[in-house]
Amino acid sequence: MSAAAADEVLRLEGDLSYETIPGVLAATAQFAARTDLPESIRIDFAKVTAVDSAAVALLLEWRRMASARGKKLSFENLPTNLLALAQLYGVAELIQPAAA
Repeated sequence: MSAAAADEVLRLEGDLSYETIPGVLAATAQFAARTDLPESIRIDFAKVTAVDSAAVALLLEWRRMASARGKKLSFENLPTNLLALAQLYGVAELIQPAAA
């Protein structure tokens, strides 16, 4: 396929914490540098085992990056505790916008 895929799913695994976020951000930068970056990116959290407040910051950074590149970003299978943290910090709507 020569053109960029219209949609792509990234599946995360393991912990998303202060200790692991730098590695995730490095992988994110590598992904974002692709010349065939899809128009829509879905990030699946089904295999994420633990999160802390750094994960909220990560999701906000991903939203910022996607917006800057004109890409659509959606999150799937967000852990309940991640949604609770986002609610606590007042950014739940930015993490998971309400369905239209």
